[in-house]
This record gives sequence, C-alpha cells and structure tokens, in this order.
Amino acid sequence: MFTRRALLGAALAGAASAAPTRKAVLLRSSWQTVNIGDITHTPGVLRLLDQYLPEATVYLWPSSIDRGVEPMLRRAFPKLKIAQGAIGDDGEPTTPELREAFAASSLFIHGSAAGISAQNHMRQWHEKTSAPYGCFGVTVTLSSEAASTALDPKLKALLDGAAFVFTRETKSLENLKSSNVSARTMGFAPDGTFSFDLRDDPAGDAFRKTNGLEHGKFIAVIPRLRLTPYHLIRQTNYTEAEIQRRTTINDRHKEEDHAKLREAIVAYVRQTGGKALLCPEMTYELDIIDPLLYHPLPADVKAKTVRRQSFWLPDEAASIYRHAAAVVSSECHSPIIAAAQGTPCMYVHQPEDGIKGQMWKDIGLGDWYFDIEQATGPAIAARLLDITSRADESKRKVKAAVDFARGKQKEGMKVVRETWLG
Repeated sequence: MFTRRALLGAALAGAASAAPTRKAVLLRSSWQTVNIGDITHTPGVLRLLDQYLPEATVYLWPSSIDRGVEPMLRRAFPKLKIAQGAIGDDGEPTTPELREAFAASSLFIHGSAAGISAQNHMRQWHEKTSAPYGCFGVTVTLSSEAASTALDPKLKALLDGAAFVFTRETKSLENLKSSNVSARTMGFAPDGTFSFDLRDDPAGDAFRKTNGLEHGKFIAVIPRLRLTPYHLIRQTNYTEAEIQRRTTINDRHKEEDHAKLREAIVAYVRQTGGKALLCPEMTYELDIIDPLLYHPLPADVKAKTVRRQSFWLPDEAASIYRHAAAVVSSECHSPIIAAAQGTPCMYVHQPEDGIKGQMWKDIGLGDWYFDIEQATGPAIAARLLDITSRADESKRKVKAAVDFARGKQKEGMKVVRETWLG
C-alpha cells in the first residue's frame, strides 16, 4: 500500500527524470577586435543569454579576443567559459577547451554578424553532434541583390536545417523568404549591440575631464571610408588589382562624404557653443580623422574640437557616448552603442556598407538615417540641430527605439530557450 507521501515522492522523481537536461550553449562570435562594433556583438548576445537562459553554462568560441577584449568579457561575465580553437582536417576540435564545449553543449548559436561568416563551423557542429543550431541577429545578403539571385545552395541547405534564423534587419528576412529558406523559425531580432550594456566610467570620465567634454554639450562624430582598407590593417589575400580598386573608390568619395559630416560639426559648434569629439569605430579611422575631418575645419571650430588619439574598447566608448548630446556616424555600430546608453544618434550610411542600415528604419529611427549619396551636408546639419535642440524629446524617441529592439530580441530569445530545452 502506498502512502500519500510515497506517491508524491514517486511523482516528483518521475518529473525530475523527464525534465530536459540542462546542457550548455555554444556561442560562435567575437569576429575581430579592430572594430568596436564587432566587439560589441558578443557581450550584447551574452547579456541576452544571461537574461533569458540564466541557468545555462555558456561557452564562447571566439575568432579574436585580443586588445583587452578577453578581460573585459571576463569581468562582465565571470561564469563565461571561453573555448579557443578550430576544427581540424579530421573534423575534430583542435583544443581541449573546444572539445569540452562541443561535448557539453546542446545548442550552437551563430552570433550577430554582417553575414553568416562561421557557416562552415555551424555545419561542422551539426555533422559532429546532430544537435540544433541557429543564427541570432545576422545579415543575409544575396549574391546579386539587383538580379534577386537566390542564396548560395550550400548556405541555403544549412539554413533550411536551422532551428532558428533571426536576422538583424528586415531586408535580410525578405532575402530568406524570397530564397524559400525553410528553417524551423525565422524572424527579426536586431543586432546584439542593442543589448550591449558595459561601461568603463573611470576611463570615460577621465577622458572627458581631460578634454573638457561636458555632459550634454558635445557631439561625437565617426568617419568611414567606403571600403575598409583591410590590407592596411592585417595580412589579406587581396590582389594588387583589388587593392587598387578599393583605393580608387575610397579616393573618389572620401572628400565629398566627409565634407557633409564637417558641415554638421561646424553648424553644431557655432550654433550651440558645444564641442565636437572626432573618434574611431575601427583602428584605421584614427589615421583619417585629421585629413578628412579636423584639418579642413575653420579655425574657430577647430578650437572646440577634440580628437581621439588612441583606439578604445566599446565600454569606454559607451561611457563617453552616454554624455554626448548626439552621435553622428558613418559607421553603423557607434550609433547603436550610443542608443543603448540613451543618447540620440544619426547613421550616415554609405551604400558599400551593405543593407544593415535598414535596421534604423525597422526600429523607428528612419528619420535619423541618411543615405550619404542622397543627403546633403545642410540636411544632416539641420537634423542634428533639431535633435540636440529637443533633447528630452530625442531621448524619449531613442529609448522607445531601443525598447522595441530589445522586445524583438526577447521574442527571439524565447525561441532560443525553447530550442535549448528541447
């Protein structure tokens, strides 16, 4: 005869044995450290995993975490396990920590990126483990947008088998649908950077104090060449013809592009009395700040302009952007870092930078987005002055946009969690 206590104990034991195994998650991310945007993808998605899968052990499989990035991640996420390594010719992970990550994890997530850059690793993961995989906050482009060409067949087959594919803007989602991708779940989850919340206030405050950047009384401006000169940053396989092509395109546009940014700087400094901070998103931009932004400025504006002389980590950038009146950038991620801190931001997008500018329209900041080839300098300057003159309204607007982005990320994370639990 079973007592009530015995029956309850048996029921609880049965429930425990039927519960899904709490296994780890493997996040493939951290693509490079020469770009603070590529750095922020990782802590943004890690924060989401921390919020929505708090009981999961998370392994990060990075491409690059030098330049002080690894210590920054370990301070923010003390439980994080980092699994360096590669996949050998035998299909096996090449390091003990990566072998451990493969053995312990039940889900592979391709983190936010400009494309599905680790598709081979996603494929190798599935071949080895047969476990689910998915993408969170990626851009997916077609091989020829104008011709509406479908995805590469190998990539399509990989995405067809994914548990989820969340794109960081809706244009990529349209590309998936037009290519008849049949992943289990597809949707829109903005770039992980919208959930980047790290700050280095001691470094940021020291920089502001040294350079007289008062809260709400300066703008930050970020330059960009049309095509990133990676051959000047690291070893590449570019041919001489490719280097010449990239150089020619950059030389053709660099003055006209940055003249428009300078008009905004001049207008802000002269009409508000505030300062301008010229700063980089990528390492190479330290070398173009002077010739393209600073040197051509009028003397009175130069006197109120600060130039960043060294590269920084995104936590320091966030601490400084937090105090800016606005951020004006030809790079995509500095404005997102600013937005996550509640600071109004403008993205002056170059067509060579892909389709990620659609994000701004998707989250409700379309009127803070400018196509560099369509916009004029006076129009950019006028919008900047409008934003900064209506500071409270602008802050409410950027908060609503970030809340919307994080809401979409939350929806995506519900699917991630369900997949992880099986």
